[in-house]
Amino acid sequence: MILSLVQHLELHTVAEGVELDEQKEFLQQHKCPTMQGYLFSRPLPAAELEVLLS
Repeated sequence: MILSLVQHLELHTVAEGVELDEQKEFLQQHKCPTMQGYLFSRPLPAAELEVLLS
């Protein structure tokens, strides 16, 4: 599995395209610490992002 190889090489990985809770749970169980995708947020216009980050 790719995640096992990445961990063995002590590399940082980002899982992209996470859309389902099941995908998130799988990645957490396999020690993938960083994820992005529609499950967390859809793309936002810059103005909305500024409000979210403030």
